[in-house]
Amino acid sequence: MSTWNSRGLRGSTLEDMVNRTNEQYREKGLALIQKVPTPITPITIDKESRHITLAYFEQKSTVDYIGAVQGIPVCFDAKECRTDTFPLANVHPHQAAFMEDFEKQQGVAFLLIFYSDRDQLYYLRFRELRKFLDRMDRGGLKRIHREELDASFYLPRKPGILVPYLDGIQKDLEERA
Repeated sequence: MSTWNSRGLRGSTLEDMVNRTNEQYREKGLALIQKVPTPITPITIDKESRHITLAYFEQKSTVDYIGAVQGIPVCFDAKECRTDTFPLANVHPHQAAFMEDFEKQQGVAFLLIFYSDRDQLYYLRFRELRKFLDRMDRGGLKRIHREELDASFYLPRKPGILVPYLDGIQKDLEERA
């Protein structure tokens, strides 16, 4: 059984940025993307602050975000990385399976990777992720080096939009056509 301890939430900076971006896209009528809550059962609660300090996950989560962009089903997970290598262990098998099934239903699945040391965002298409996962399953590298990524899927900063992932989706769809 997995547990969660409140010593710190990894990825919360990226999550905050994505949540704000989702609000902006919704307000502009461009997309409706929601954070998927992870069900937890509290074990210990600090009585003074009323914060959960220890809990266990009731079930495995799928992805961080799900919704629609102009009628296109979209799901994605947001990951932070402090170095130039992204550990594939950060993508759980049940998440990859969900994303694969989502794509089979004509949806768009991807990872957003925030390289915090470089302040860079990357849109990792599921089919690209699948290649790296397959390589790992065959006994190859268990991480993705930045140099292996398609440079055209780095998301350039845009004024007023913290995580311009719609640009990545548009490029992804253009390549699928």
